[in-house]
Amino acid sequence: MKPLKELGAKHTKKAWLVGIILFLAIIGTILVNLNLGVISIPPLEVVKTFLGLGDEYNSMVLFHFRLPRIVIALLIGAAMAISGAILQSITNNELADPGIIGINAGAGFAVVLYIYLFQNSMAEVSSISTFLLPLTALTGAMVAAILIYLISWKKGISPIRLILVGIGINSAFAALIIMFQLRMDPNDFTRATVWLSGNIAGADWTYVLALLPWVLILVPLAISLSNMLNTLQLGDDVAKSLGARVERNRLGLLFIAVALAGASVSVGGGIAFVGLVTPHLAKKIVGPVHELFLPITALMGALLLLLSDTIGRNILSPSEIPVGLIVSLVGGSYFVYLLMKS
Repeated sequence: MKPLKELGAKHTKKAWLVGIILFLAIIGTILVNLNLGVISIPPLEVVKTFLGLGDEYNSMVLFHFRLPRIVIALLIGAAMAISGAILQSITNNELADPGIIGINAGAGFAVVLYIYLFQNSMAEVSSISTFLLPLTALTGAMVAAILIYLISWKKGISPIRLILVGIGINSAFAALIIMFQLRMDPNDFTRATVWLSGNIAGADWTYVLALLPWVLILVPLAISLSNMLNTLQLGDDVAKSLGARVERNRLGLLFIAVALAGASVSVGGGIAFVGLVTPHLAKKIVGPVHELFLPITALMGALLLLLSDTIGRNILSPSEIPVGLIVSLVGGSYFVYLLMKS
């Protein structure tokens, strides 16, 4: 038992070290993000503004535009990363990701349908609707997840069957989204297209408040259920022999993953591949024990999305590239690599 304990202590120390490095990287990226943009603000002016000594113009730029966008990127990145990690664990499928298997598309369709039926314009979403959008997206994401689960089930869930069914569901919801987009005003059509590609450019504190409760409740809940995820990864037969209620536990964890993805889509649109890349990287660095790699996955997701948004906002300034496209350049390549490896 001693070598196992030493191995566990070694992985724990490594996880803490990696966590500290990721946290410092996030802080550094935040500072860069606050400085850069169409309106460049020197670091000293940023510090003065946060101390209440800056001018009103810098204060408006930092607190009303850049800071809420940074917080949204961190929240969505952590949520999508945890969602992907849960999906990969409960399906024993390293290719599972809410953006690939259609959950994001289901959530996006529900949001587009809600705006089409109840809002006058994509640009005029009311404050009340901002808080209703996560629930709307959750409904669409749950419908997509249930369809995927039922169609994929054949004496169990086959990993490759899950991916193929998910891609089919993704395509079906994408077609439905386009059908309703075509009935929109041309300006709304363009806004919806940009939003669905993954975009947080219009984020403000209202969206932060709408997303924050979901992340603060569900991410710690997922981490607290790490032992359940460890058991499920042993396989259904072994998990049942250990007394686990496999299907009940799997459905509960699936709800957490779907809720995190749906809430994220309602604010940031269809940002894919964060939930694919970060769990793999975290698992390679700190090992497969969920108590260790889930927190690292959340930090990696937050850093990845924040870095992507920083690049997208500044690389072609004053024009912007939606953050979802930047992430897709990295995640899509990694997805092809995993397919070839599998």
